[in-house]
Amino acid sequence: MLTRTRTPKTGRITLVGGGPGPADLLTLRAARALAAADLVYFDRLGPTRDLAELAPHASFVDVGKTPGRHLVPQDDIQRRMVEAARTGLHVVRLKGGDPFVFGRGGEEVAAAVAAGIPVTVVPGISSAVAVPGAAGIPVTHRNVSHLFTVVSGHAPLEPHEYRHLAGLGGTIVVLMGIGTLPQLVAGLRLAGLANVTPVAVVERGFSHTQRTTTATLGSIVNAASKCRNPAVIVIGDVVALAGGAELPVADFLSGRLPHTARQPA
Repeated sequence: MLTRTRTPKTGRITLVGGGPGPADLLTLRAARALAAADLVYFDRLGPTRDLAELAPHASFVDVGKTPGRHLVPQDDIQRRMVEAARTGLHVVRLKGGDPFVFGRGGEEVAAAVAAGIPVTVVPGISSAVAVPGAAGIPVTHRNVSHLFTVVSGHAPLEPHEYRHLAGLGGTIVVLMGIGTLPQLVAGLRLAGLANVTPVAVVERGFSHTQRTTTATLGSIVNAASKCRNPAVIVIGDVVALAGGAELPVADFLSGRLPHTARQPA
């Protein structure tokens, strides 16, 4: 009698960029990956409210981090992903924004490769560009800024880094920088950036409670005293262009009125 041996199912890992929050900002490729997922490890940012609909056949594990509170260490996340994939599951690692913009996607790809697990990456819309855009702030603008620099706000920079930032010109975009805003402002001022440089803080981008606070480098610390993460800080002359010349900052989200806070210089 012939016996058939069952070929083990090959597992895989897909790193998916979830964008800045709303499910309809996922790419088509991201939606297809979630629809085919067996197991989803997700962060606190991104389209978490729609997971049951986006991944109807999957189980879900919350591995989200908040400042100073990492319930599941990064090494443990990677170990769990690899172990699950080895059992034949399609593991999706869903992150807010893009996996390779302060998302530790590089570490997770390296862990999969080292374990011999097939891995693919699906890019996502980064909040570094999308959230300023939702407030009407272009990170680049002809004759105003031809470059932008994205900085993590989780820890203060070194003095030489402030000097480089101030000397580059263009636009500075800081992610999750409310906690280090005083150090950022002090460092840039010491490095020579003018006090009158426009600054915006966009909180909770793409949510129904999105709020934009505008001031100058010299006054933003006081103006943003009640601002909280998640937030994107934009520093540069492009902030003055928000919504068009001489117009107040507007939140360019469909179906809602703008919620802005303007502060004197």
